[in-house]
Amino acid sequence: MGNRKRTLTAVWKDSIQSISSEQWDRLAEPLRTPLLEWEWLRQLEVSGSISPEEGWVPQHLTLWDGPELVAAAPLYIKEHSMGEFVFDFVWADVAERLGASYYPKAVGMSPATPSAAYRFLIDPRYDQRTLSRLLLERIERFSRENGIGTVQFNFVEHDWLDEIEPWGFTTWEHQGYQWLNEGYTSFEDYLSSFRKNQRRNIRRERRSVEDQGIEIRVLTEEEITRALCSRMYDYYERTNAQFGPWAAKFLNRRFFEGLSEGFRHRLALVCAYAPGTPSGGSPEDPLGMAFLLTKGDLILGRYWGAQGEIPELHFNVCYYAPIQWAIEHGYRCFDAGMGSAHKVRRGFRAVPHYSVHRFSDPRLQELMRSNIDRINRMEELYMAELNTARPVKGHPTGRTQQRQSEGDSTGW
Repeated sequence: MGNRKRTLTAVWKDSIQSISSEQWDRLAEPLRTPLLEWEWLRQLEVSGSISPEEGWVPQHLTLWDGPELVAAAPLYIKEHSMGEFVFDFVWADVAERLGASYYPKAVGMSPATPSAAYRFLIDPRYDQRTLSRLLLERIERFSRENGIGTVQFNFVEHDWLDEIEPWGFTTWEHQGYQWLNEGYTSFEDYLSSFRKNQRRNIRRERRSVEDQGIEIRVLTEEEITRALCSRMYDYYERTNAQFGPWAAKFLNRRFFEGLSEGFRHRLALVCAYAPGTPSGGSPEDPLGMAFLLTKGDLILGRYWGAQGEIPELHFNVCYYAPIQWAIEHGYRCFDAGMGSAHKVRRGFRAVPHYSVHRFSDPRLQELMRSNIDRINRMEELYMAELNTARPVKGHPTGRTQQRQSEGDSTGW
């Protein structure tokens, strides 16, 4: 189809619901991530979590070949930077000092999730670069006509960078965490990769939970109920409350409950139960929970919480139980998002994620372009330092992860 001359129609959509789920997911399904699938984005919007009232105005760009959707760019117009996990407030401050426009900005991402996921959705039967160019031209025209100060795409898929950078975007690196399954046959096999002291520490942390009589189960598919998802929201809210002004609470109860209806095939809930809880069915009052997303060979760790402070429960529910489950079910990558460096001691690697930025004001664009190499180098050195500290056997390399590396939220 890429060689045939045809007229494509660009249409802006102010709601994902105005686009056929079948047409959208025909483009999104081949992607490695579940974060751009129609039902995930719909639940964000219909729940009111990502909405104009919260500062996210959906403005999705679509390309149509007659009645058929052939390309799409999920986009949001914003007057703030909350919920993006790129933390670009310093650039907004520089723009204000210059008297330059920074907001409103057009943001392409899967909202409120710091996981490499974003790229344009394009029908593989069409020429990818041609349709990407058409989408970018439309975004550029929209930005000029509507006084958009910034266009940025957050947490882009790594192999998309070479395609997007030539369009005047500047790439900014951000540190995240991933665990890779290096062919482990069991959790004990995984433990054998650690040095002796850390192997002993992990066994002690796992035994601590076992000695309290706590059972950890990973629930999927029909085991996931609306009540369990609502309970997950309670824990998500409680965890964020502990962080005060540094919290990252962007989702509401309606969003969590809605996922139990149309998206539970992508969910896995790690639930910790008190001694004596019946093993049959899906008891809906666990001591603590972690919320995972899955697709293909990928696990995404997103939220966690508990009824109270239970020694070592966090490490077991958020890391050890999901890793064991990943090994048993053949998952290759566990993306734990952002968060604290304690992940490194549990076997995660520091890896780079990327956002790309283009400003309407040439002064701001030049300031970022002339300083970003130094900024990125500092991030690379930090990642190398983290990875050198991994308590695994063998000599640490300290090498920074490259773009081809496979590919915490608050409270993880």
